[in-house]
Amino acid sequence: MNTDIYTGADGAILLSSPDGTEGEAAQAVIDAHELVTVGRVLDVRIEVHSEVRAFHEIGQRYATQLRPGNVNISGTIGRAMINGAMLNLLLGEAAQGRPGGNWVQPAFNMTVRVTNSTTNTVNTLTLHDVKLSNWSYQLPEDEFVLENAAFHALYITTEDA
Repeated sequence: MNTDIYTGADGAILLSSPDGTEGEAAQAVIDAHELVTVGRVLDVRIEVHSEVRAFHEIGQRYATQLRPGNVNISGTIGRAMINGAMLNLLLGEAAQGRPGGNWVQPAFNMTVRVTNSTTNTVNTLTLHDVKLSNWSYQLPEDEFVLENAAFHALYITTEDA
């Protein structure tokens, strides 16, 4: 059982590509930008939303049954290294200019690891078949330049070691 406490300094984000055409498109971006380990990251947020539907019988104030519904996994990531990698993961080949027809949007796996160096305990979350859904660029007057990306994942797995 993992009872360790972590901070962002204990974390690392790794990218890999799943099998298939979308994974191959992501691997090309990962290789071109040396993104196996994603650097200069802040404010990573991962959300798992499971819909729960309450069934109410006529004449009853409390629900008779709670039924599980759809599960959605999404989140955001902020990054202080502006090199086009995130935009390329969002747009694929369309990031190089307007393609003539349809193009493949890259899909990748994102592993978020936190390690307590005093106990060698590692907590790993792996988001599978991640696609970026939004990208923004901020150029404030007196702060660091940041890019932000929102994403959705097909499913998530976890491991404590």
